[in-house]
Amino acid sequence: MNPNDRVIIAGAGPVGLLVALALARQDVPVVVLEAEPGLTQDLRAGSFHPPSLELMAPYGITDEMHKVGLPVRYWQLRDRQEGVIAQWDLDLLRDETPYPYRLHLEQHRLTPIIYDKVKRLPSIEVRFGAVVIDVGQDADRAWVTVETADGRERIEGAWVVGCDGGRSTVRKTLGVEMDGFTWPERFVVASTNYDFAQHGITHNAYVADPEQWAAVFKMPDEGGAGLWRVAFPVPPDEADEVTLAADEVERRMQYFVPRPERYSIRYKSIYKVHQRVAQAFRRGRCLLAGDAAHLNNPLGAFGLNGGIHDAINLAGKLGAVCCGEADGTLLDRYERQRRTVNIEYVQDGSIRNLKTLAERDPGARRLRFDEIRRANADPALAKEFLLRSSMIASVRRERAID
Repeated sequence: MNPNDRVIIAGAGPVGLLVALALARQDVPVVVLEAEPGLTQDLRAGSFHPPSLELMAPYGITDEMHKVGLPVRYWQLRDRQEGVIAQWDLDLLRDETPYPYRLHLEQHRLTPIIYDKVKRLPSIEVRFGAVVIDVGQDADRAWVTVETADGRERIEGAWVVGCDGGRSTVRKTLGVEMDGFTWPERFVVASTNYDFAQHGITHNAYVADPEQWAAVFKMPDEGGAGLWRVAFPVPPDEADEVTLAADEVERRMQYFVPRPERYSIRYKSIYKVHQRVAQAFRRGRCLLAGDAAHLNNPLGAFGLNGGIHDAINLAGKLGAVCCGEADGTLLDRYERQRRTVNIEYVQDGSIRNLKTLAERDPGARRLRFDEIRRANADPALAKEFLLRSSMIASVRRERAID
């Protein structure tokens, strides 16, 4: 591997590994640096939209995902008092995509699928336990300084791609600010093997309630009946130890669906939720993708999907530049495309989704529910809604940006 030609990628999550795989398929040498000692076990993401499945299919990833994933054709918007407001059928998109459904698969099970393909390619080096602490560049090259068990080391290359998450060292070192805000409430997520389908709840559902909304996703788990993930809001002043206490998790679960027995909880976690977009996705020879470039609440499953879209877009353009087929200005188009659709679709859609679930004003709730019911009842409006909520519209918008 010629250090002058390689691309340095910070972060071995799905986005970083996908960028590496897509570049290596274009014969671009890559080194991936991951701070953790191995692949991470992130439990948050896990619902994949049709365009993401299409974009990963040429690499054999989508076929592997289908071997263990759960296809979800229907999803619901519900109200705690009124019941089902709308049930959406993604099969309406069958003429728009070969994957007219969401595919549910835990993020920590997707990452090894990509990594298995990455490690077979000799042009990719993945180094675990390599913490990026600084980034630099000049007109001809870029470099990072990493901290390892053996001390500090400078690694040089042609380009640096920051896929190192919401607290991205690459982004911070470049001095790129994040526009947006942090929601005052946090999210708590609990996973149980109790089957909510017996209550008419689809494998993906959103339950509006001004006191305690909920988002529900069924995950395949490691075989068997699968697990149901339920996310709830947490007041800003509630201590983490209170939120995660067994009795408090049980209280929230019982409020969601009451039952005589206690719930068996497999996992539980709490996290802050941000709505932010980096002011720039490119600074010279350094680029950002995934959570390093944008953060959003998970209602709508736009976050990791948006990162996947970043990865394929960026790798295609960066590969062309590395192979001498285009100059560096092509990477400015990556920024224009991905930053624009993140603001117009990901941020706008996820904020709207959360506000719909948490709306306290009865009149505003009624107007929003009536609007959704009308769209759900009209096939043309329903298809338009699904094109947007499935992220097909955002990918089409991206491709139209010069």
